[in-house]
Amino acid sequence: MTHTPFRQSDVAAARGACAPIALFAYNRVEHVRAAIESLRNNTEAGWSDLYVFADAARQVGQQPAVDAVRAYLATITGFASITIVHREHNFGLAKSIISGVTQVCASHGRVIVLEDDLVLSPHFLRYMNDGLDCYAEAQQVASIHGYNYPLDVSLPETFFLRGADCWGWATWSRAWQAFEPDAAKLLRQLRDAGLARDFDFEGAGPYMRMLEDFVAGKNDSWAVRWHAATYLRGMLTLYPGRTLVKNIGIDGSGTHSGELDLYKGDLADAPVTVRPLDLAENPAAHAAFQRFFSATHARVSYPHRLARRLRNAVRGVLKP
Repeated sequence: MTHTPFRQSDVAAARGACAPIALFAYNRVEHVRAAIESLRNNTEAGWSDLYVFADAARQVGQQPAVDAVRAYLATITGFASITIVHREHNFGLAKSIISGVTQVCASHGRVIVLEDDLVLSPHFLRYMNDGLDCYAEAQQVASIHGYNYPLDVSLPETFFLRGADCWGWATWSRAWQAFEPDAAKLLRQLRDAGLARDFDFEGAGPYMRMLEDFVAGKNDSWAVRWHAATYLRGMLTLYPGRTLVKNIGIDGSGTHSGELDLYKGDLADAPVTVRPLDLAENPAAHAAFQRFFSATHARVSYPHRLARRLRNAVRGVLKP
């Protein structure tokens, strides 16, 4: 992609307006390569500081794949600055993301968060930065999200849903402070407030089961805790009407991924315009998400298998 030359002062101003990017990688070099290449196709990449958090091998047999990822990361160019954080021991995705997001928020006040199996539209960074700027002072807004499901209706250019999400997202330090690591506490608060069914899209979604499984030691999902913590506070996330993110990791290659095509949609081929909205959940979007989850249930006959596949396929519930 050809970039128009800028004077140094213009580049400095543009860089200052772009949020830093935190990318989390592990042992799939072709996935992380695709993610980086798609990210570099965003004009704003050249004005953005990139932080890559590369996890260490969990088992000896994974070391060659981890080494291949780290060798590729050493070749990356095309960003305002590049910082590679090599974990000395295996954090696992949850700990790595929680600590990495906390670190970048502490130093920059905001962050765009990606995992290594997300391929992005060339308009992704523009949307994320516009959203971060537009709602920076809106205390009720928890995050900006880049992915949208392949739904059965067209939705507005942007819209709000309650809670948070995690397939290509961004937040501010003021909102990230809401993160609550205690899943048992979140479960108790949702039930005490009579919000469990609403939180789970009227029973169609997998989120309550994910929290229950966390408490039972069956997963280590950071994302469902982020979603629950913001939901309980009545916070909102901005979504695009057209998806700017595609997950290429639902191919059986990931530690926590399943093989599902239910979440694939065409990437937006034009910018998504961000304008100030009323700070309220969009009822049509909520209903469309509920129908999507219900239809997904209908695609899988055995309920226990469904719960497992949904938990593996939705990033909000995906990689613990």
